[in-house]
Amino acid sequence: MEKSTRRKFLKTNAIAPLAFATTLGSEKIVKSELFVHHVYFWLKNPNSEADKAKLIEGLDVLSKVSEIKMAHIGTPASTNRSVIERGYAVSWLLFFENLEDEEIYQKHPVHLKFVADYSHLWEKVIVYDSVGTKRKG
Repeated sequence: MEKSTRRKFLKTNAIAPLAFATTLGSEKIVKSELFVHHVYFWLKNPNSEADKAKLIEGLDVLSKVSEIKMAHIGTPASTNRSVIERGYAVSWLLFFENLEDEEIYQKHPVHLKFVADYSHLWEKVIVYDSVGTKRKG
């Protein structure tokens, strides 16, 4: 068995990323930045489970827009600390590849229909948009 040295290890492993990069060829290189769109909905009838279910139904349909990389529909968790906002009914978390995809989503007919068909259910909406480097995954 050949003895491994630090120098041999570095020499061998320094070339590996270059070899991998050349195998990518014409494949699309994935950007490391994400656009995050997080929406919080307060219902007009906050105690109505039917209204909440109807809103979630609409968000399920909306999640089919192809520009959305990942979607999550949530409700307040049972966590209880002073910094946690739990007054909303439903949260809608979306990930996009970039700002342009999010802008396409905003003008998409499915999104416009969602607003027209479901906006009567909510009293207040707050949106947090952010952009940043993808950290994991």
